[in-house]
Parts: sequence; C-alpha cells; structure tokens
Amino acid sequence: MTQNEQQGREDLAAAFRWTARLGLHEAVSNHFSLALTEQGSPFLVQPAGQHFSRVRASDLLVVNEHNEVIGGKKSVDPTALCLHGAIHRLVPGARCVLHTHMPYATALTCVENGRVEPISQNALKFYERIAYDDDFGGMALDDSETDRICALLKDKPVLFMANHGVTVIGNTVLEAFDRLYFLEKTCESQVLAMSTGLPLKRVDDATARHTRDQWENYPGLESNHWSEIHAILQAENSDYRD
Repeated sequence: MTQNEQQGREDLAAAFRWTARLGLHEAVSNHFSLALTEQGSPFLVQPAGQHFSRVRASDLLVVNEHNEVIGGKKSVDPTALCLHGAIHRLVPGARCVLHTHMPYATALTCVENGRVEPISQNALKFYERIAYDDDFGGMALDDSETDRICALLKDKPVLFMANHGVTVIGNTVLEAFDRLYFLEKTCESQVLAMSTGLPLKRVDDATARHTRDQWENYPGLESNHWSEIHAILQAENSDYRD
C-alpha cells in the first residue's frame, strides 16, 4: 500500500466518523468514496451495512473500473457501485464523492423548486456552484440514471437531488468534506430563516460573486478545519486510522 493510499484511507475514515458525530448520515446508508488515481479508478468505498461511526481505514474496500471489488472481502452496496463508480469515471475533479441525506440540505430538496438562496455569508460560498436535479428517477441502479446524474454535475461541485439528498465532490477528502459541512450549515440557516415566514434578504449578484471568490481564496480554512478534525479524533480514539 502506498503512502498516498494510506493517507486517503485515514482521511476518508475521519470523514465517516465526523459525519456521524454531526448527525449528517443515515446509519448504514449513504456512501463516501475516494479515487486513488486521477482517472477515477480504483476507488475506496465503505462495505455494505457498516455504520458510519465504526468505519476504519482498513475497512475500506478497493473497487476497479468494472465495479469489481479487488481489495477486501466484503461487498459494496449496489447504489454505491453504480453512482460513485460512474461519477469517479465521468466527472472531472471528482476524486472524492460524498453522498448524504443530511437533514437541512435534504429538506430543501423536498420542496418545490428548492434552491440555496444567497442570504448568508456561508451561502455565498456556493453561489453559482450548485447543480440541481429536479426530476427524481428512483435509486441509481442503472446506467441511464447514473449518466443523467453525471451530466448534471458537469463543472459543479455540488448536486441537489430532488426528493433525495445531496452529492458533493472534491479533489481531496478535505476539500469535499469542507464543502459538505458548510453546505449543511448554509441550509440550516436558510430553513430557519424560511420558518419565520418573513421575506428572505438576498444579497445582490455582484456582492455574492465577490464573497464567493473571497471564500475560494481565503488561506488555510479547509486545511485548518481538517487538521482539527483529525486532532480531535486522534486524541479521543485513534482506531479510525487502523
């Protein structure tokens, strides 16, 4: 095993543990994966039926471009194979793919024309960076559905999936997880604001783009966030690295 793969395993295991800590998962459902090459295969993914809070680096399976498990003895959930395998292969920059049904973001996928509105500083991190799938097509278990989803992602790092949940991609685990975290915080603020029944206070386009660019060029945010997550997990119980 290369140092790159070991680090990827530890990072992905940390993402599982912290997602469980924040309550952004659905027990043994939802999936996180990480491609070990720029070509999108092979990739790491958790075994079917394993709880997010128990995933360790050594538990992760290795899957090739034919969706065959070539590392590890357990099986992979069918939707993880179909959807994650396709995204890794077909979407540029999708080295890490995080799919969740986290509460507030999923709530916005369950309302008519649900969109992330430019009403908070966190929301502006995602201004013009989100793709929307408004047509729920059932579980992603065939090529036509996965191809459709990949086409929607294109050059966007976030996909809102109607009546379903969200998919977030990144070049690294820390990039993807940072997006996942701030996306849920964004949606939490929006749902709370909507619950007041008062008009939403939207930021104008120019300011929204300016703030988004400030987010993207702000030094150290992602790396500091990620190193602190590792530090907390390491101090409490380092078994996620095993």
